[in-house]
Amino acid sequence: MHWRKLLVPLTSLLLLLTASAGAGAAAASTGSPAGAGAEVAAADYGAPGPYATAVEVGAVTTLYYPRDIATSDRRHPVIVWGNGTFAFPVVYRELLLHWASQGFIVAAANTPQSNLGISMRAGIDLLTRRNADQGSPFHDRVDLEHIGASGHSQGGAAAIVVGADPRIDTILPIQPGPLADIDGVHVPALLLAGQKDSIVFPFLVKSFYNDADHIPAIYGELRGADHLTVVGDPGPFAAPTTAWFKAHLMGDQTARAQFFGADCGICTDSGTWSDVRRNGLANR
Repeated sequence: MHWRKLLVPLTSLLLLLTASAGAGAAAASTGSPAGAGAEVAAADYGAPGPYATAVEVGAVTTLYYPRDIATSDRRHPVIVWGNGTFAFPVVYRELLLHWASQGFIVAAANTPQSNLGISMRAGIDLLTRRNADQGSPFHDRVDLEHIGASGHSQGGAAAIVVGADPRIDTILPIQPGPLADIDGVHVPALLLAGQKDSIVFPFLVKSFYNDADHIPAIYGELRGADHLTVVGDPGPFAAPTTAWFKAHLMGDQTARAQFFGADCGICTDSGTWSDVRRNGLANR
């Protein structure tokens, strides 16, 4: 199809321009506080979480994580992240720091070509080694039993690819490109589209949803969002993505009620969502 030939170069151009504009905001390995010491209401998933955050930039993986993880009294679930075409983790810094402030360790692949998911899987391998290393601040603080995969555009397709890895517990592709096969995924999926996305059109994301009849799958289309709404300040993407991962990786039942049950939060929030669909397995 002609749209497949146009999708990658258009996405590349737009994300490259955005990455250049946002590069000055990149942190060194020390990171910066995000909601340090803040008390956040249980259902306020769009607000900064209670953890100060840190960033560690490596050769293959950039880690966003709770700054005081070495002295934490818990293990922290993992989110592996894939970038859009020609983009880098710094482009999505605010969203990734937001998840870290909520208690997640985010392993973001540094590659601008993430579709195969190789570098995303490498992030899991890295944290597995760090968790076992007694000299690492991550020692015994990584919850390797609860891992999610997410990404934007090409990275959204990569999240679907990585979703076939048995270590993954859920996927959350954001405006995923077309080069993936959701038939290999065997975990719950939240597939996000933008109502005004003219690069990854909503019908392309719906096609993944329609194919995902073998897993609990939800399609959510954010009202007014275009392809770059998630870049920089993640705006309407912050709360639902956080709630999804809290529900599936932390067992947060209030977060789960945003997506499941007769009165699910996103099902009745027409101000935020222009279209919400749940398949039969997600309606249970």
